[in-house]
Amino acid sequence: MEQLIEILEDIKEGVDYNTCTTLIDDQILDSFAILSLVSEIEDNFDVEVSSSELTPENFNSAKSLWAMITRLQGEN
Repeated sequence: MEQLIEILEDIKEGVDYNTCTTLIDDQILDSFAILSLVSEIEDNFDVEVSSSELTPENFNSAKSLWAMITRLQGEN
């Protein structure tokens, strides 16, 4: 998860990713940031994030992102 936090911080600094649960709801991450994030997740964690995964539930917090990554890795 530490690697995911580093990716998030590179994309958008100044957010407490360990506690924030409204990254999408509060528009902390915009559409460009989400596209960058998906690309970084795919490259760094060797998973494919399909369009069906692009939901607020999966992207609202680092914890939910990590759960999605872990699930996708298990599907490989």
